[in-house]
Amino acid sequence: MTDPVADAPLVQLPRLPCSISQRCDLLYKTEWSDTMEYEHVSILAEYVDAYSAPPGAKIFEQGGKGLYLCLLVEGQVDVLMADSAGIEKTLATIEAGKTFGEMSLIDGESRSATAVATVDSKVVTLTRDEFRALSEEHPRLGSVLLTKIAENMSHRLRQTSGLLVEYLEG
Repeated sequence: MTDPVADAPLVQLPRLPCSISQRCDLLYKTEWSDTMEYEHVSILAEYVDAYSAPPGAKIFEQGGKGLYLCLLVEGQVDVLMADSAGIEKTLATIEAGKTFGEMSLIDGESRSATAVATVDSKVVTLTRDEFRALSEEHPRLGSVLLTKIAENMSHRLRQTSGLLVEYLEG
């Protein structure tokens, strides 16, 4: 998995050496497996990689070009965004089983926030290229994943809109 723009790897974390079967086990620890058939989880496991993130490790950085989404298998991750003064504010804390970083996978834009592991964590990643390959080779599964990503992004947008209204009223 390499960045098409540079020769540096997309994910700057230690890779967890694991078989497809072990990646299936990791995927079963995430929200994605809740609505997926065993066959789909097995196929998805062929397209993902697993990484470890010690406390304080940046999984991706605001402004970076990492074109992948993350599924947090174990641990906890804070999502931070720098304000106009350059001070990082915590936007969200991601718990095990949840996804983050979907926007770059979908739109190919730079990261809008920084993700940092707060404890020893394990993440499974799906790159934009792998997602496209999976969608071409397994269109039904691609559709399932795209729907799941859209639902997650919609849910987060609704939460953010609610917070914005409260902020504007206060």
